[in-house]
Amino acid sequence: MKKLRLFTLFALIIFGVISCTGNKGKATVKYNNTEFKKISNDSLLTLVQCRTFQYFWDGAEPNSGMARERFHLDGKYPENDMNVVTTGGSGFGLMAILVGIKRGFITRDEAFNRYSKILNFLEKADRFHGAWPHWVHGETGNVKPFSKKDDGADIVETAYLVQGLLAVRQYFINGSDQEKALAARIDTLWKEVEWNWFTKGGEHVIYWHWSPDFGWQMNNPVKGYNECLILYVLAASSPTFPVSSVVYHKGWARGGAIKGEHEKYGFILSLNHNGSPDYGGPLFWSHYSYLGLDPRHLKDSYADYWHENVNQTLINWQWCIRNPDKYAGYSKDCWGLSASYSINGYAAHGPGESNDLGVISPTAALSAFSYTPEQSMDALKHFYYVLGSKIWGIYGFYDAFSEQNSWYPERYLAIDQGPEVIMIENYRSGLIWDLFMSSPEVKNGLQKLGFSY
Repeated sequence: MKKLRLFTLFALIIFGVISCTGNKGKATVKYNNTEFKKISNDSLLTLVQCRTFQYFWDGAEPNSGMARERFHLDGKYPENDMNVVTTGGSGFGLMAILVGIKRGFITRDEAFNRYSKILNFLEKADRFHGAWPHWVHGETGNVKPFSKKDDGADIVETAYLVQGLLAVRQYFINGSDQEKALAARIDTLWKEVEWNWFTKGGEHVIYWHWSPDFGWQMNNPVKGYNECLILYVLAASSPTFPVSSVVYHKGWARGGAIKGEHEKYGFILSLNHNGSPDYGGPLFWSHYSYLGLDPRHLKDSYADYWHENVNQTLINWQWCIRNPDKYAGYSKDCWGLSASYSINGYAAHGPGESNDLGVISPTAALSAFSYTPEQSMDALKHFYYVLGSKIWGIYGFYDAFSEQNSWYPERYLAIDQGPEVIMIENYRSGLIWDLFMSSPEVKNGLQKLGFSY
């Protein structure tokens, strides 16, 4: 049945029948692979959200309801992993489904049924000290090793999943009896994650991986600044297995070494971004932790996170405008460097001579709408109206492209599709920020770590 549904979806798109209509009734657009009609900016946002949301809805792995790690229209998958699901990407998908309710793409009851299916899977899937692995086989719930020694818990991917679970819990927590029961199931999963276990016996830092076969051999302490702030916030917020504030300040903040002022193009960064302090690194660092964690007024002794994220994005935009390597296609309207597929595999694209490979990742600009609404809208219109015939498909914009290399792969990644849906909605309504931040444990955890919000 699932194969039939996918075949039907492909057919509808090929023949220009499929449309996405938001609850305002403004975004009905027919697509026939060649014609991209002019519509209002509001309608275009809804269309992009709707099409991208479908990655997590019609494109979900059928047994689990979870998000596939990747979806390749060319049918070429490494190690035949069509049914491998990603835990972090599924956390993004949980939040994208909430957007689907908000925008009228699906009903509340449809979402409830999908969430029930996902929880049935998560409750039975492999966990290690309450934490899920990075990849899971969707048919069985068994771990699929991300690498040889990464065959157990991934506490960072678990944090992304829990961020989504808590947003869903808050959405249903005051609903019907059935919805309250679903919220309670989420609460149990959240409370079973042993965040403090990942301090490796009480060290003042959280370690990314633990394996039942290889223990701590991956040896990857999570230190900022990068995409992992949400890990420390949730670990401090846990009502059952919390870490202390000392772990945050000595581990994540590296005893204060995370702080360091850098200026580029007139924009100031207050933090030492790992590997790229002057330019701020790939843009997913300003997205993943802030899908639920509201940066608008978020401050601690190290940074004002709204200013940090805005300035990181503006530096990224300016780099693409200045285009020191003279890559074809770069402009004020065609910008955005982030981790994504690359010409040779996968790369964390970013500003800086060694990090820019001539590859634009649409998720970079589109997930930055709250930070740079004008620049992101310019990019969206360029991607859709100018490049749409090359980079637009069944689940929205493809993961990455390079005009320099005439490279337009028809491929998607869950971790890049999800932030587009969510962060556009946070720009439009603040939906996911409001839900996640309503969690009393999160409020307590932020206060414990010295945040104001």
